[in-house]
Amino acid sequence: MKASEFEKKFDDGDDIVSSLDLSKAKRTTQETKRVNVDFPTWMLDSLDREANRVGVTRQSIIKVWLAERLEHLQSHGFKHG
Repeated sequence: MKASEFEKKFDDGDDIVSSLDLSKAKRTTQETKRVNVDFPTWMLDSLDREANRVGVTRQSIIKVWLAERLEHLQSHGFKHG
């Protein structure tokens, strides 16, 4: 399929996923890298309580909160590097 045909299908709201080869697709912003972080016990207890309250894992609540904070900083002109 030509790019122009693909773009027209997309613009028309047609299904384009069936036209893609997803076997090699990667979300580069979603690649992971393992890190180790030491937390005080009181913080882990609080994280676990909140994670249980909302029905997610400790790792999920940490990732969500960090992502929210980083997005907030980015939207308010925080410069990193």
